[in-house]
Amino acid sequence: MMTIETLDKAIHAVPFRPFSLRLADGRSLPVPHPDFVAFNPKGRVAVVIDERDGAEYVDLLGVVSLGFEGEPAETRAAR
Repeated sequence: MMTIETLDKAIHAVPFRPFSLRLADGRSLPVPHPDFVAFNPKGRVAVVIDERDGAEYVDLLGVVSLGFEGEPAETRAAR
């Protein structure tokens, strides 16, 4: 289960590394820059903006892992 704290660490990492939210339904939502995601620090919902200005509201309980670019799949699954 994803937490707000884990998402916050990924967003504010220095240097920032693009990542994807991997969802329980098999979809993956890319976050190429911190400006593409927003959340309420006291909530459990995030909004991910895509490069075409579409928005996806995500319940973080449905996020199974974060996938960082260039990281092997077995490492991503362990997050």
